[in-house]
Amino acid sequence: MAKNKDGKPFEIPRPAFPKRAVITGGMPYGNKELHFGHVGGMMVFADTYARFLRDRIGEENVIFVSGTDCYGSPIAEGWRKKCESGEFEGTLEQFVKMNHDKQKATLDAYGISPNLFGASGLGRTKEIHADVTDRFIRSLYKKGQLERITTMQFFDEKAGVFLNGRQVIGKCPVEGCSAKGYADECDLGHQYMPENLIDPISTLTGETPSMKPVTNWYFKLPEYNDLMKGWIGDLQKRKDIRPVVWKTIDEFLKPPAIYIMRQFEEKYLAIKDKLPAHEYFEEPKKPSFTIQFEKLADSDEAHRILTENGIRCRTGKTLVPFRLTGNIDWSVPAPQLEDEEKLTVWVWPESLWAPISFTEAYLEQQGKPADEWKKFWCSKDAQVYQFIGQDNIYFYGIAEPAMWMAQQAAEEKTFDPPEGELQMPTIVANFHILFLNKKASSSGDIKPPMADELLQYYTPEQLRMHWLEFGLGQQSVSFFPKPFNKPLLEEEAEKKALGEPTNDPKFTDPVTKNGLLTNVYNRIIRTAFYTTQKRFDGVLPDVQPEEKFLAEGKKAVLDYERQMSRFAFHQCTYVLDSYIRNGSKYMAKALAKPDELSDEELSQALANVFYIIRIAGVLLHPMAPFGTEKLREYLQAPEKLWSWDTIFEPINYFVGEGHKLKFLPPRTDFFTRHESEFATEEN
Repeated sequence: MAKNKDGKPFEIPRPAFPKRAVITGGMPYGNKELHFGHVGGMMVFADTYARFLRDRIGEENVIFVSGTDCYGSPIAEGWRKKCESGEFEGTLEQFVKMNHDKQKATLDAYGISPNLFGASGLGRTKEIHADVTDRFIRSLYKKGQLERITTMQFFDEKAGVFLNGRQVIGKCPVEGCSAKGYADECDLGHQYMPENLIDPISTLTGETPSMKPVTNWYFKLPEYNDLMKGWIGDLQKRKDIRPVVWKTIDEFLKPPAIYIMRQFEEKYLAIKDKLPAHEYFEEPKKPSFTIQFEKLADSDEAHRILTENGIRCRTGKTLVPFRLTGNIDWSVPAPQLEDEEKLTVWVWPESLWAPISFTEAYLEQQGKPADEWKKFWCSKDAQVYQFIGQDNIYFYGIAEPAMWMAQQAAEEKTFDPPEGELQMPTIVANFHILFLNKKASSSGDIKPPMADELLQYYTPEQLRMHWLEFGLGQQSVSFFPKPFNKPLLEEEAEKKALGEPTNDPKFTDPVTKNGLLTNVYNRIIRTAFYTTQKRFDGVLPDVQPEEKFLAEGKKAVLDYERQMSRFAFHQCTYVLDSYIRNGSKYMAKALAKPDELSDEELSQALANVFYIIRIAGVLLHPMAPFGTEKLREYLQAPEKLWSWDTIFEPINYFVGEGHKLKFLPPRTDFFTRHESEFATEEN
């Protein structure tokens, strides 16, 4: 019971949850297997929340979708290089199918449980996705939300081909960004016009490419600047929206600006009257000065003039037209809207509505009507939760919501759409999960371990619980798996060779050191089972837990629920840690000498302990599904044990009087350690 400022107790209101929900997990590219960052930095969190909501609002009301992002130049280029090196033989579609199957197997191994893990370019989901894409783009066009823009595209004169996406590398032109740039976006997701890329190089020939004009369809994203400002004002008030989301969105809602190094100030002053109308900002402490424009077209024209006069400059973050189409062959066909030549859809836009395609595909599998997806995406009673990495906030937090607003039937658009229109998503963005204190990327210098490699040393639940303890909603956190920490292993080996002790805590593997489940919770469960088997032939005592334990269980449940509603997963693990360890202290004392207790006293103590086991099990169910399902098996309890409709009821409520537990053999663990740990102990 909480207390107000006058010291009077009051009941904290329980958080509200939607009647229906969609959870999406960011789609992995179809050119590789999953590395640990995709699983540990995002998918485990999406899965945990999906499992929680299934327990909280009913499994039939929750759809968790993800899938392989099959299209785009990174995948086509990856396939080309693999074939060129002899690492792969087969078609591009076969290459993607191989990676999709591997990704799905990895997610299964970790207990990641999407209702559908689809593929935007394979099988039935490919067909549905192509149809959704056609509908979506045609709808934007009919509502006047698209425009044709001619831009310059990179062309490799030596190879005689246009270059797409990852076939061009250079430096990002956005001020303050040091990330690697590609044709029109950088590794951090900044968007820019291709002609602004600094020092472009063709990956096909190593030559500097030329530029040739191409015409594509663009979504009028800059027109949504004011609506987006209103939306982030709304987001700032919500406790379930992480500040990194609205702060990142806000960075792009500034007027178009150009940053010029001071060494070019004289050249700028000589030609400033040739530039479109702009404001000059003197910033004495910075190595550059800023010129700001009212219109993006004016900024682009100024950038062209400055470049022609040898003035190096960078553009600021602002909303630019969002490209929808391109000319890469390996992509979703674009609808022909006017007299344009045949185009395809750029991978980023179609990946934003791919979860709608996957929702439709899943509901079709369930035999539901064609428009059933709208109950999950277009209803005030429903909510879409999108789990992403912080690098993708531009796409999911700016481009997607604006396109959702643009789909509204009314001429006056709003960020609070009426019933029947696409509702605004809740964006759950995690910071980076680092590897040994460095940002790891399969395409960068620091190569992270693949997700499957980690399972050679840890169980899925050891890793799931460890990652959930990270406060990735607040800051980037480093992952230090000891078997992959070469410097630490070398230091430990050196000490062993010298005969020095290696019991320093720094040599303890951070993934396994907690032991909450493998040691503490296992011990509570085993003690309760073995005591019941010895004294009552395995029959669960038909006794109500004492009021003290009911109250403690209720407090843990409500604390956990409140933290989960804000996606504070690390706080949920703290609630569990405290509850289980306190329960262990009681168990150790109450069941220390069971032979000295009467049947009545022992029955009461066991009822209290089993209630602790039951509450902890329900709260752990979304996080550690393998161990908790094994617990339910031995409790011989129905699946409704996990339902929050009866969250405060003891186990007896579900099984009735005289219920016999499944016999638990000696030394049985519900939450296991990896076999490699035992080998290490023997050594």
